[in-house]
Amino acid sequence: MPVISMFYGIIIQMFVLDTDRHHLPHIHVRYAEHKASVAIATGAVLAGSLPSKQLRLVLAWIEIHREELEADWVLAANGTQPYKIEPLR
Repeated sequence: MPVISMFYGIIIQMFVLDTDRHHLPHIHVRYAEHKASVAIATGAVLAGSLPSKQLRLVLAWIEIHREELEADWVLAANGTQPYKIEPLR
């Protein structure tokens, strides 16, 4: 699973060809022992959980990079490696 961004100890990944489990564009987020899948369009947590501070950071990052994430999802859904996206600064 390629890492597309990392910031403040948060790792953002996107599975290639991961359209079966959640059926909508999403990212996988890891922070310490926490893991979550987060919808790109809405920021809804689809599975797992994150501490509230880290979730707020991820949601802000998604808001800034939504178009890039949507483009990466199309690539990943077609079996192509997604591009890296700038971290939150």
